[in-house]
Amino acid sequence: MCGITTGMGNLYEFRMSKWLEKLAVFSIFVGLLALASCSSPSDSYRTDRAGARSDYGATASSGGEVVPAVPSKSPSALYGEANVKKSYIPNGRHARKYKRYLDPKYITIHSTQNFASGADAWRHAQALNNGKLRAYKSRGGNRIGYLTWHFTVDQSVVVQHLPTNEQGEHADFDGPGNNTSLALEMCEHRGNSRSATIERTAKLTAWLMYKHDIPLRNVVPHYHWRREGLSNPHKNCPHYLLDNGRPGAKWQWFLSRVNKHYKSITNGSSTLVSAGGMPDSRMFC
Repeated sequence: MCGITTGMGNLYEFRMSKWLEKLAVFSIFVGLLALASCSSPSDSYRTDRAGARSDYGATASSGGEVVPAVPSKSPSALYGEANVKKSYIPNGRHARKYKRYLDPKYITIHSTQNFASGADAWRHAQALNNGKLRAYKSRGGNRIGYLTWHFTVDQSVVVQHLPTNEQGEHADFDGPGNNTSLALEMCEHRGNSRSATIERTAKLTAWLMYKHDIPLRNVVPHYHWRREGLSNPHKNCPHYLLDNGRPGAKWQWFLSRVNKHYKSITNGSSTLVSAGGMPDSRMFC
């Protein structure tokens, strides 16, 4: 009986070992089949973007905006959208009798406060080129006897008046605004679209940031620069992008537009710009 039991036990162990071997082979086969199905393309993969590289970062929270995390256009394309035309003040004449080298570290945003009919970017270029924008020259004040800046923007075009390596006379006399910043003037004459002008300015600003390696924190309103010796040292400019004469929600909204265009031409990570407290863009129409 003991011998029979021992024999039965050996037979049981033998059959069990064979079954386990078959189970192992079957498991390997199933695993290889699953691996093949995962690695091979299928119709669902072609239609489902889950496996594709996304052009966007994290999903925006309520009231926010997702900015592309990878470039959606080239810098030259953005420059083309800004539509920049060069019309330099004549070399050696008027405001360019006096040249001061500029290594731009800031971008200063102005508005012309010229509401005359037809006072567009080309009309301002004509005035600058003909030396019409005179200013009282004084120690501690205007250094050259003229007003001048780098770009004028309207709804249709940007006109450039100075090379970006020359200082303008637009912000704070002999202060850091004139000495370190590029100046952009936005037109606001009758018939000009304010919203289109702002958007064109944002595109130009983003391109200048890229071109001269200027961070967004160094994009400032004219208000930023203190004008020494004046009773009101901080000018309410650009007035329609300030809140009660100071940078606030409107200015932050403008910076969000600049940042959106900057991210469209750079490889930076996506930036979520909160829209909370931002003004309605329709108010700039």
